[in-house]
Amino acid sequence: MSKAILQLGTLTCPSCMTKIEKAVANQNGVETVKVLFNASKVKADFDAAVTSADQLSEVVTGLGYEVESVKVK
Repeated sequence: MSKAILQLGTLTCPSCMTKIEKAVANQNGVETVKVLFNASKVKADFDAAVTSADQLSEVVTGLGYEVESVKVK
């Protein structure tokens, strides 16, 4: 299991957090996802054989949010 941390631009409302969590959680291979509102970060555990951190980043940017950086552990 891989872990991705996406640093986002500033989140302005809690509904943004929910929207991002649902979209990332619905991606094949994603085990868990948590959006940290105050830190503007998305943390996701995913199966690297099914998806990638870059694909998860594309999901978030497709929703209209800025992804400033992506880290994979």
